[in-house]
Amino acid sequence: MRHDHNLSPPASLPDSIEEIRKRTPARIFVDRGTAYSTQMELELRRAHASAVDAVWREFELEKDLPQELVAQWKLFQVSSRAGSKSQFLLCPHLGRRLPDDAKSLITQKCPVASDFQIVIGDGLSGAAVSEQIPALFPLLQERACSRRWSIGHSFAVRYCRVGIMNEIGDLLAPRVLVLLIGERPGLATAESLSAYMAYQPRSGHTDANRNLVSNIHARGVRVVDALDRITNLAARMIATKCSGASLKEGTEILPV
Repeated sequence: MRHDHNLSPPASLPDSIEEIRKRTPARIFVDRGTAYSTQMELELRRAHASAVDAVWREFELEKDLPQELVAQWKLFQVSSRAGSKSQFLLCPHLGRRLPDDAKSLITQKCPVASDFQIVIGDGLSGAAVSEQIPALFPLLQERACSRRWSIGHSFAVRYCRVGIMNEIGDLLAPRVLVLLIGERPGLATAESLSAYMAYQPRSGHTDANRNLVSNIHARGVRVVDALDRITNLAARMIATKCSGASLKEGTEILPV
């Protein structure tokens, strides 16, 4: 059997490669020969375990978010039609619908036809919600207030899929709905948050009617950058009365 020793990387990498590695959580130019090194194998297993834990983690509003944040914004929690985490993972369509008791509570507590409605969803990573929401959520509220938008009463949805935006839109008819939801974990991070956005979402809408700011985490899109992108997109939606494929994200910040 022929052994090709050229498969092994050099002992030290050029400075340019080291700089690239510092700027991304992606595993590039990893040490390996005929197999991963023990250190890399353990690192991959640890990352995979973190991803699995994030998917199966049960989200509880009072436990996973700071008490002062929950109290200040009077956040409350409902669940989708999925009755358990297992059912949520096996039957995605249940995570896109709300049961009658949840609809009743939402309509009781939340005003209709607000300019800017924020909803928090656990999605596929409760870890992303607990890590990113405490910094991002208050900033979004403050920025929306500074733009003089009417702001809806925010709440959290457990066992939440993106499509639940349609049912919330049918109930509350906001001009812009922002769903902050945990992303599917990868081997780079299990704490990445997405912001799905839509102008006047309603039944029948698909991803083509939505915009997305994704990879919100410490080594991805920073919270301050996500704040600018989300509020600027919301301003564009309000100005153009559309969202999704017909609305491109701009780089400039629209005036208040």
